[in-house]
Amino acid sequence: MSDTAVVIENLTKVFNRGVGHKLFTAVKDVSFSVKAGEVYGLIGPNGSGKSTTMKVLLGLLAPTHGKTSIFGMDSQLVESRRAVGFLPENPYFYKHLTGMETVLFFGKLCGMSGKKLHDQAKELLKLTGMEGAADRRLGGYSKGMLQRIGLAQALVHEPQLLVLDEPTAGVDPAGSRRIRDLILDCKARGITVLVTSHLLEQLQEVCDRIGIMSQGQMVSEGPIEDLISVENQTEFVLENATPELLQQIRDLVASKPGSGTLLSMGHPHTTLERMFLKVTEEDERLEATRTKT
Repeated sequence: MSDTAVVIENLTKVFNRGVGHKLFTAVKDVSFSVKAGEVYGLIGPNGSGKSTTMKVLLGLLAPTHGKTSIFGMDSQLVESRRAVGFLPENPYFYKHLTGMETVLFFGKLCGMSGKKLHDQAKELLKLTGMEGAADRRLGGYSKGMLQRIGLAQALVHEPQLLVLDEPTAGVDPAGSRRIRDLILDCKARGITVLVTSHLLEQLQEVCDRIGIMSQGQMVSEGPIEDLISVENQTEFVLENATPELLQQIRDLVASKPGSGTLLSMGHPHTTLERMFLKVTEEDERLEATRTKT
């Protein structure tokens, strides 16, 4: 198994919107990779191209240019999807089925059967907190419960890569927190997670790396700690500091040992949300300038 779970290389996707309409470029020369075992967040405004990128990766769309691969295999090949579990933003389930029947159904679609499938379904229903609702029909489930069943079906065949498109959309805060914990549990199990979400604070809590898309392009990408650090500032965190030490921090921390304890030193952080708005607004201004000229 490759150490790199996902590779997107110079991906471009152009749509023909019909006679009399100009070609529309949804994704422009996007490249990034996802390491095996990490949680990678792909974020961007509506229409930024992130969903198109994920659909090409999953083989639901063909690229116009560029390549995509999953664990070293061309993602346009059906065989590559055996390692993938997918939860779309608005999954469709048969509402007359129970939670258990739904997970079993998707397991059978993946070629599973017998005791192994039943044991796996029970374990996943317990993991997602749906054990108590396993015998209830999906027609009576809340949005959050449906999303958790969606996670269970996406994991039933034990994938190495889990792709989640807005997994907390329309889910209440308690349900969102539960899904966040499930993502962290998947990471602990060694499952690679590629996720999009508009809840940036939650992504900040779970992701190792982030890619920000705008106008069909990748405008910022890297480890989340690097992206949200304020490079031209340094902060000191003191414990039990005296008022005098706070007034003369730069000189007195070293010269007056005992006046306070320096717990850490590094770059202060902005929030992922503020950083996201900054880079996308800058990209929109540049795009507007290019259009005028």
